[in-house]
Order: sequence, then structure tokens, then C-alpha cells
Amino acid sequence: METSELKVDETYLFEKINKSSEVGKTANNGLYRLALTHEDKLIRDDFISWMKEESLDVRVDDFGNIYGRRKGINNEASPIVIGSHLDTQPYGGRFDGVLGVLGGLSVIKTLNDYNIETERPIELINFTNEEGARFPQPMVASGGLIGEFKKSYIYNLADNEGTTYEEALEHINYKGLESQRIKEAHSFLELHIEQGPVLENEHKDIGIVQGIQGMTWLSINIKGLSNHAGSTPMQDRKDAFHKATAVIQDIYEIAEKHKGLNITIGKVDVSPNVPNVIPGEVQFIVDIRHQNKGVLTECQTKIEQFIAAVSNEQDYQATVSVDWAAKPTVFANNVTQVIKESTESLKYSNLEMYSGPGHDAKHMAGMTDTGMIFVPSHKGISHNEAELTYDKHIIQGVEVLLKTVNKLANNNK
Repeated sequence: METSELKVDETYLFEKINKSSEVGKTANNGLYRLALTHEDKLIRDDFISWMKEESLDVRVDDFGNIYGRRKGINNEASPIVIGSHLDTQPYGGRFDGVLGVLGGLSVIKTLNDYNIETERPIELINFTNEEGARFPQPMVASGGLIGEFKKSYIYNLADNEGTTYEEALEHINYKGLESQRIKEAHSFLELHIEQGPVLENEHKDIGIVQGIQGMTWLSINIKGLSNHAGSTPMQDRKDAFHKATAVIQDIYEIAEKHKGLNITIGKVDVSPNVPNVIPGEVQFIVDIRHQNKGVLTECQTKIEQFIAAVSNEQDYQATVSVDWAAKPTVFANNVTQVIKESTESLKYSNLEMYSGPGHDAKHMAGMTDTGMIFVPSHKGISHNEAELTYDKHIIQGVEVLLKTVNKLANNNK
């Protein structure tokens, strides 16, 4: 049967999304479901029961990743893997990550309802702690699968109360076996909300994601001299905050020179941080994102030059260091092309684009050919209780995922 004749069970899809929206529900219709908490356990338990209802073989690995495997005609062939995450930010939205998991489940139900056999197996994954909201490393469990993070590092990550990742796994009884990790895949697909305004602004139905922007976090420290706010004339001050604001303005101006370059300064610490004392020290983090590694490098170099200039000034000290860096990820053309063909066959408008946020697909691209499907986020709001993706776009995204999965799962190459 042609996938154009297959119809996703919309009642089933929204029933599961609505059920998820009740687990960890906040007063403003968002979700507070941090990784490996009681609320996460509840949705995990539901997810496993839903997969078993669809006759999937369920297993859990040592990072807490949950897998459901649908057999293929050639069950020894490498599988088509789909999935995302069910954990959320504090006071986060109802669709971030959730759509990719439950949309994937709906794809499998559709194939089951129509008795469609695929050449390759299909595996659905819920990744652990994608958000990094409880344990301070986003996309940690998918990173563990490809060796980006060592198991000892992951297990020793601790939340604000001092509970380690390993202890949390054990507490909710989701510490599985290393032997259950996925080791190979023919390809990986992740359906996700855009988390930005581009698709809505451009009036496009589907985003065909070409890759994920590279990210660099620079930690900057500027020292001057604390002094009394009332008795120190302006010309005699060594005001670290004043100096920092000048540097910050220079940094933001870099973004105006490169299309697609995003620069954010979202964390600033001022010392001593009282109203009547001239700031003697300022620390801030610069988040830089772009799809081109060369642009990232150029931006970092310019910022280092700004800081060197401050260091050369009398009475000031300034340093810059790299806190974290991730190179850009380019998705596989053979996968993105199938997504594009599927989208166009369904007559949905589309836009080729890069993702600013990171996703588990970033790490899975280190294992296999990978692609992502975006659907619009209303007003570009995400990581917020007001996050919204309209039902129409949810259905369109799942239909594109269904058609793409079916085509890839019957690929013998």
C-alpha cells in the first residue's frame, strides 16, 4: 500500500499527547517533568505500556534510554530509528520532545493498523535527560551512546540536591543494561517543533532540517576596582561593569555582519552587586551559534581581541576562556532528500533550514545517517508554558515522518 493512502489515527495521536500533558502539568497548562523524577517515571511507565500495546519489544539501557522495536521482514537488518525525549524544562511546554516520541509511536500504530510489513526493523527511542534541566549536561544519554560522554561522567552528574544521575536511575527503577544500548542504525529521524518563529513567519508547513548550528560558550571576566558610589568621581572610577557594557556592545555588533549568526549574553554576575558600590568585577557568558565553523572561529577571535584590548588598559584585567564548544552538525543528504520528497508528495510547503537548538539528532548523526523534521511553533515560543503547535501542523509532521520512515524502512541498501 502506498503511504499516501495511509491515514494517521488522529484520535489516538492527540489522546496520547493529552495524556502526556497531564503528567507533570503546571497551573498554566505547561509541564514540569524533569528527567528521572517521579513525574518522568509516570510518563515512562505509560510510554512502555503504549509500546507494548503495539506489540513492540521493549528494553531499557544503562542510561535509562527506552527502546521499542518493531520487527522487520529482515529482522537482522539495521533498523530505522525514530524518537526524541519526554523530559521537559521547569515550566516548559507540552510539545518539545514529546511530539517526536508520541508522533513516532503514532507512525508505528499506523503501520500496525494497516498491517504494513517493512523490510527493516523500526526502533522508537525515548532519550534520557535531553533537556539538561535536572542534570547539567543536555543530550547526555544520546551522547553516551556514541561515546561523547563516558559512562562514569554521566553517572556522576548531580542535581541541585546532590542526587547523582545513577542514583536517580535506580530510584525510579530505570537503570537498565549496557547490553541493551542501540549499537547500529540504518538511519535516524527526529520529528520536533521548531522552537523558533521562522516557519510561521515564512508561512511554511514543514522545516527540512539540514543540520544543527555549532555552539561556543565563552566565559569572560573583567576586573576593575570596587569603590564608594558617592565619593568617587566618574573620571576616577575603574568600573568593571561600565567596561563590560562597552565590550558587550562590541560583541553584539559582530552579529550584524554575519547572516544567521546568533549571539546571546544571558548570564551576567556583578560583584559586589549592591546599589552603592562601584562594581569591581563582572563575569558573563557569551553564547555563539552558527552553521559555519569558520564564522564561529572568526567571532571567537574578534571577542578575544576585544578582551585583549581591555587587558592592555591600565587598571583593568580581563580574561576569556572557552567553557564549551560543539562543532556544527550536517545531516545526511540521502535522508534529508527523502524527507523533502515525502513532504512534497503530500503537497506541504517546506523550507530548508538549520536548527539553532541542540537535539539528540546531533549525537545520533555520529552513529548513522540522520535527519530532522520541524513543524511550526506559534510565535516561536518554546521552553515556556505558552509553547503551542497547532493540531494541523502536528498531523502534517507525523504524516511526513510516516512516509519517510516507510520509504527508508523498505530500503535494502
